[in-house]
Amino acid sequence: MLPMPGVQSLSETKQRLLAKYLRAETAPRSASSDGITSRPRGEPVPLSLSQEQLFLRETGIPDIPPLYNECVTLRMAGPLNITILERSLHEIIRRHEPWRTSYDVQKGQPVQIIHPAPAEFFLPVLDLRGLASTRQEKEIGRLIGELVQRPFDVKQAPLLRVQLVRLSDFEQRLYLIAHLSVVDGVSVYQIFPEELAALYYAYLSGQPSALTNLPVTFGDYAYWQRQTVEGEAVERQLVYWRKQLRGELPVLDWPNDCARPARQTFRGKIQSLTLPSTLADEVKRLSKREGVTLFMTLLASFVTLLHGYTGQKDIIVGTPSPGGRKRSEVQKLLGYFLTPVPLRFDLTANPTFCELLRQAQRLTVEAISNDGIPVEVLSERLNVKPDLSRTPLFSVAISLQPPMPQLGLDWSVTSMDIGSGGSPWEFYMAFIDQPGAMMARVQYNPDIFEAATINRMWRDFERLLGRVTTNASSRLSDLESSRAESAKASAGEPQQNATETLQNA
Repeated sequence: MLPMPGVQSLSETKQRLLAKYLRAETAPRSASSDGITSRPRGEPVPLSLSQEQLFLRETGIPDIPPLYNECVTLRMAGPLNITILERSLHEIIRRHEPWRTSYDVQKGQPVQIIHPAPAEFFLPVLDLRGLASTRQEKEIGRLIGELVQRPFDVKQAPLLRVQLVRLSDFEQRLYLIAHLSVVDGVSVYQIFPEELAALYYAYLSGQPSALTNLPVTFGDYAYWQRQTVEGEAVERQLVYWRKQLRGELPVLDWPNDCARPARQTFRGKIQSLTLPSTLADEVKRLSKREGVTLFMTLLASFVTLLHGYTGQKDIIVGTPSPGGRKRSEVQKLLGYFLTPVPLRFDLTANPTFCELLRQAQRLTVEAISNDGIPVEVLSERLNVKPDLSRTPLFSVAISLQPPMPQLGLDWSVTSMDIGSGGSPWEFYMAFIDQPGAMMARVQYNPDIFEAATINRMWRDFERLLGRVTTNASSRLSDLESSRAESAKASAGEPQQNATETLQNA
């Protein structure tokens, strides 16, 4: 069991274990001692609980953009054998059910329709080697943008599209456009590139696949989850959430550029941003010094930013928890295993940033220990009053993508490079930590924010990170006033507070 509330600092060993768990690289003991086994054949295969929530939202709300179309980019430097790459992709599709699955409704219940592996796989290739780099990027934006923005018909498999783009003889990009219900961060940053590289190496050298057989399938997991979802474990989790979410829940009241629509529009745009490498290194050193994970430091900094904008002392921020990957049997499966969870912060005592880090640590550990209930179901069970203009429980979220494994190839993965036009939350900040760079993708609703506001918010966030890395013992009020003064000095503007800065964007 992971350390629970009251722990002031984690040892370096426990910190590494917690970081691995947050990235779903290791599986703590499940509450159920029953292992996942093969599902009964001939019976309908249910969706997992998290998959079902995606399915119900996307099919149940009319006239919304494609919320769950994910764009993953695998940059591949060096010579490439396309025939071997096709064969490697074909084997991955054969191994993993979700990448050949569609959905349907039978007897009122959504089910998975798992299709046989195709006899062969054809990889579309866009050859841009004859174009200048600026023209190449324009063509990529046009073509890949069309693939990402085209909705998936969830009744038709596969729920993914693949496109290879050749930029030169030694530079390629493999674009994977997938419905979120068949991938998660661990899938696209770890399992997929690792398997693809292993298969590519083997086939290129004339060897058979060296990958071991998977012990269970995603369908086995979904069936097992449905058999174990009710009972004492769920009730214990509800006890925690009833306590954590008791009373009137806060609504984040940060300044908008536009009047909030009466109903969620689910529209989305993406801004790609980068932290200066020196600042990213300072943030990592602070995390290590304080015995917390990098994610916890980014989370606490984000909460501090929100507090500065709103003045609110009761704030809920969401994060995707890898709840489904707690079992060792599913560690190597491609699929969607995430459960978004609410993290409720209490800032009434004007804590120091170090104290806020402890709170971020405690809330994160508690939440991932009670992440077995989808947020929509949790909202219903707690009788939260619905608000048609916002998502249940929280409208902003933050995450840190898993690190890539060492592949022995000059390949790198990024995600959310091109937006689908939709977004499930009004503001979502996803960090990608790679050697030499820490990137962020900010997905936001353009019906609420303008692009200039997002850019200014990012600059405020950078300045705040600079303050906390050198003044972590300062109270939030001091950090906010210092940040505001720094922003005014750098802009050469008359003095104004952080909220005014955002309102005037």
